[in-house]
Amino acid sequence: MNLSDLQEKEVVDISTGKRIGSIIDVVISSKGNISKIILEETKGGRRFLTSSKEEVYLDWQQLIKIGDDIILIDSKKIS
Repeated sequence: MNLSDLQEKEVVDISTGKRIGSIIDVVISSKGNISKIILEETKGGRRFLTSSKEEVYLDWQQLIKIGDDIILIDSKKIS
């Protein structure tokens, strides 16, 4: 799977059921593994209505499942 494949999916938090945003980048560890995902946060579920975009960093361990259309994460899961 490529980064561009991940960027096409919406990220949803299973703890709250809310859409968090979309992946814009990843952080690679010194060992070559993905350590964090960087999201562009969706405000109110409508990203196009806001001009201020915030980045959210999540640990890769918070990722639960990559589906066809969405990525499920658990924001309460602490690595």
